[in-house]
This record gives sequence, structure tokens and C-alpha cells, in this order.
Amino acid sequence: MTVPTRSRRFSRALEVQEAVKEIIVRRGLVAGDPLPTESELMQELDIGRNSVREALKALQAVGIVDIRHGFGMFVGQMSLNGLVDELAFHSRITPQDEPSHLAHLTEIREILENGLARRLIDRHSGADLEGLLSPVREVIEQMEAEALVGAVSPETDRLFHDLLYRPLGNPLVGQLLGAFWQVYHQLSDDLGTPDESPAYVARKHRDIYAAVVTGDRAAVEAAMRAHFAGIHARLARLRRD
Repeated sequence: MTVPTRSRRFSRALEVQEAVKEIIVRRGLVAGDPLPTESELMQELDIGRNSVREALKALQAVGIVDIRHGFGMFVGQMSLNGLVDELAFHSRITPQDEPSHLAHLTEIREILENGLARRLIDRHSGADLEGLLSPVREVIEQMEAEALVGAVSPETDRLFHDLLYRPLGNPLVGQLLGAFWQVYHQLSDDLGTPDESPAYVARKHRDIYAAVVTGDRAAVEAAMRAHFAGIHARLARLRRD
């Protein structure tokens, strides 16, 4: 049986992409390292320029290759931007009578943050944890100052969650929470105005911080539940409307 031309081209494109990834792995390259030029890849892989360019564009789309015009090609930094855009888009087209992807994502984030906070308590305690989280305390003070004159900025809110889990030393935590944050704020206009006052928002973040520092797991869960209650309420209202 003859394989259709389109299928052969598709298979060939995937083969070239895998070959480029294998070069990265075999040479021990890491994010930011320069890649071979198009001409070098053509020679090493024994393929034409169009096939190389097609493969590089596909790898660029998923963040594996970073093409900087005028500078060259590099191994890309890990990014969840594609996931963010897809989740935001599909949340907008979810049927009104069904929970949106954002509702499911919010549930996952709440579960994740509860677990991360408990992990902090397990690994650190007392004065040690309070010292590690001193930057978080400063962000809370910034939140409270912002609440007095208007609203807590999204950037300050994001910084709180980023700094809270930084002592765990897991770089993927920041990536995942950043992705959740980006989806939420892409859709913030669709969700309408928050019900909570800025002062309440700042207080709920302080409650999370205080529960973690004192090592009170039950208080952590209660504070997280209160923190996410406003988002859940807005999502429920959106479905009713």
C-alpha cells in the first residue's frame, strides 16, 4: 500500500524534530545554550533547508528552540504559555451549564497550594520558617498599604504566592502557579468585579502566612479555603448568569 504524500511529509517532519531534540540531549545542552546553525543541521542530519526550518519552527512553538533573529538559535527556556492560552480559550467556550476549565483549574490550584504549604511546615518550623518567609511578610505589608488606597495589585498577589513556596526549592512550582495566575487574569474581565474588599484580600493572605509560620495545618486549610472562596463564588455566579 502506498503511503499518502501528506502522511510521509508529516512523519518526516516529526523525525527531524526528534533528531534535533536528540542532538540537544546527546551534547548535554541546557536552556540558553547555542544550537547548531541551519547549515550545520542540514549537513549533520543530511536533510534540506526547508525540512530543517519546518522542524525548528515546530520546536520553537513548544518552547524547545528559541530563535533570535540576528543572534542565532538557542535551547529554549521552559514555558507553559501554550498551556495558558489553551486553557484560557477553552474556558471561554465551555457551555454555560458546565464548570469551566478555570473552575477545575482553581480547584487544582487550591489542592496544590494546600499541599505545598504543608510541605513547608514539614521541612521547616518556628524561627527558621519565619526567617525564610520574611520576604512574604514584606509583601503582605505592601498588600495592606495598597488596600488602604485602592486595590491589591495582581502583581503583588502573584508575588505573595511565588515567594511563599520558594523555600521549597522547586522551580516548577513557580512555573505552574504562574500559569494558573496568567489564565485567571486573562479571564478576569469575564468574571466581573470581586465581592471581597481589598482589606479582606490582604487579611486572607496574612492568615495563610500566619498559619504556615505557626505550623498549624488545620488553620492553613481553613485560610486557603477562605482565600479561594471568592473565586469559586464568582465562577458559580458566572454559570448562573
